[in-house]
Amino acid sequence: MSDTDTRDSGESLRTPIVAVLGHVDHGKTTLLDKIRGSAVSEGEAGAITQHIGATAVPLETVSNMAGSLVDPDDFDLPGLLFIDTPGHHSFSTLRARGGALADIAVLVVDVNDGFQPQTVEAIDILRRTGTPFIVAANKIDTTPGWNAQDGSPIQGTYDAQSDRARSMLDENLYELIGNLSDEGFSADLYWRVQNFQKNVGVVPLSAITGEGIPDLLAVLMGLSQRYMKEEMEIDVDGPGKGTVLEVKEEKGFGATLDVVLYDGTVREGDTVVVGGTNDPIVTEVRALLQPRPNAEIRTEKRFDKVDSVGAAAGVKIAAPDLDEAMAGAPVR
Repeated sequence: MSDTDTRDSGESLRTPIVAVLGHVDHGKTTLLDKIRGSAVSEGEAGAITQHIGATAVPLETVSNMAGSLVDPDDFDLPGLLFIDTPGHHSFSTLRARGGALADIAVLVVDVNDGFQPQTVEAIDILRRTGTPFIVAANKIDTTPGWNAQDGSPIQGTYDAQSDRARSMLDENLYELIGNLSDEGFSADLYWRVQNFQKNVGVVPLSAITGEGIPDLLAVLMGLSQRYMKEEMEIDVDGPGKGTVLEVKEEKGFGATLDVVLYDGTVREGDTVVVGGTNDPIVTEVRALLQPRPNAEIRTEKRFDKVDSVGAAAGVKIAAPDLDEAMAGAPVR
């Protein structure tokens, strides 16, 4: 009997919420775009769903992109939900259940540039919120003399390099591991890490060529499955719980909430309570909106109306009286 058969009918496993943080220009957006784009180019129907401020990558797609590194039969979590955090300030206010909204984070660092002020700022937030994280050592393809192997797992592409390119990359990686040590984190290349609860795994990758992205997805799935499965158990039929990412004016709807839902379900017509500037706002859901599939949310103007949304997901809630709602506030 798998444990899926013994769970209550209302209990189900939600997608882990993954935040992507890092210094400006170190490749956060490029990394997300690469993951989205690769999934789209895999040509699977509905391979990726674009949510409000979030991108859902189902297990099947993760497995296709990660190849032999992720066997879908080994996992019962449904995939990964990446949230786009516009900046650290918003990330530090995004909280759920007293902890950070994200279950796990990816800290993107340019392997040539090392730690920058915003990298340190991001680490401080992760430390404060107790969010487990892995480091994506990005831009390995800019190593002089690099011979790119598009989309390949890191060990395969590393072996294909000249001794000179390898030693230059090694030097940068060890410096990065040293930076983490200076910040009080014991870290190593992810395949050498025995215990991820004590050590931070570093995944060398390129958001441009896709090298090392299979490893990143495999590590995220593996850590979520191994250490966070219990936290992913939710009551799907229960009342929705979420956090406001942004409050935005939408034509025809007035002020709307971009929300990441991390528990339960929210339905059209539900009464919701959301934190406001002065008092809690009690209002009724007039419409739930989701972007068209694969549309980048920041530029997407066309939405589909849906009747209900279950966790974990990003959704736009349209309701009266939301003008004073606050980003980072809870929604119930």
